[in-house]
Amino acid sequence: MQSFFNKNRVTLLHVSFWFVYLSFNLYQASVFQKGRGYDWERMLTSLSLQLIFTMLIAYLNYFFTWPRFLKNKNLWRYLLEFSVPFAALLTVRVHLQRYLVDGYTHRVDFFYSNFFIVQIVAITLLIVLFVGMLRFAVDWFELEAKRKEIENEKLISELNFLKAQINPHFLFNTLNNLYYLAYTKSENTTEVIAKLSQMMRYMIYDSNHPKVLVSKELEYMQNYVSLERLRLNNQIPITFEVTGDVENKWIAPLIFITFLENAFKHGVSNNNPKAWVKVSIQLKDKECIYTVENSKPEKPDTNEKSGIGLQNVKRRLELSYPNQYKLTTEDKKDVYYVQLTLTLS
Repeated sequence: MQSFFNKNRVTLLHVSFWFVYLSFNLYQASVFQKGRGYDWERMLTSLSLQLIFTMLIAYLNYFFTWPRFLKNKNLWRYLLEFSVPFAALLTVRVHLQRYLVDGYTHRVDFFYSNFFIVQIVAITLLIVLFVGMLRFAVDWFELEAKRKEIENEKLISELNFLKAQINPHFLFNTLNNLYYLAYTKSENTTEVIAKLSQMMRYMIYDSNHPKVLVSKELEYMQNYVSLERLRLNNQIPITFEVTGDVENKWIAPLIFITFLENAFKHGVSNNNPKAWVKVSIQLKDKECIYTVENSKPEKPDTNEKSGIGLQNVKRRLELSYPNQYKLTTEDKKDVYYVQLTLTLS
């Protein structure tokens, strides 16, 4: 039912207007005929005539003269094209109404007065103006719908572009880790390849959707942490904690991974024996609090360039969670702290 109203809202708006217009004129005619005896056949014929001629003028302007004016922007031409049929149709209507009322016997003086002519002209012009405003409303809604469609397509394209930038960034880092394990002939090389395969499957298939299950995103992150543990031979304390119910909760894919990557990239890249990484994810109702803390090396690498990952994830947050996220970062002397609060769907 809702889809029917959405598809036919313009037609229903026009029908509703003419129904109200006809009801008002029917009431006005009944008041006029009060005390004179009701001639329903003549009254309904007169009202039908009035409705037909008013609709002819209104929709002649709606479908023909007004669109031509919008196209050509010629006011004088519009006034000529509108006024000629307007005057002709009103003239025919007036004479027909006079004939129907008293057969041109002048028994009802009102229909032969100048006030009657002025009233018809004024009311018809107001209706033409109102129906023309409906055209404005329809055009505006169509333009707004197209604008939103273009904007949504632009946002989707931008999101896909940002995710496409994330994937090579992750792959580059992981291949470096895999190269290191293969170079050192680590027995964990096959396990790394298996986990990498699972992660790539998630990135290629699942992350193409606007939202994924939180459980899937967490599994992806846990695989990443496992790879880092293998690379570091479990020499670095890594804490990964999840509290709360993760079932039936959805999140934009690959939102969390950049902060996790940066924690390992900047926190343990120099093989600092005091290095550590702590990751915490708390879920309560629709709120998700994601916290990442990592140690900082005593002598940070000043030549290391900051990647595009952090800029991308901030932009994705703006696009995917407008006014629904809070990002807090603290860059202390020996600790880097990030906390992201999201409202999940």
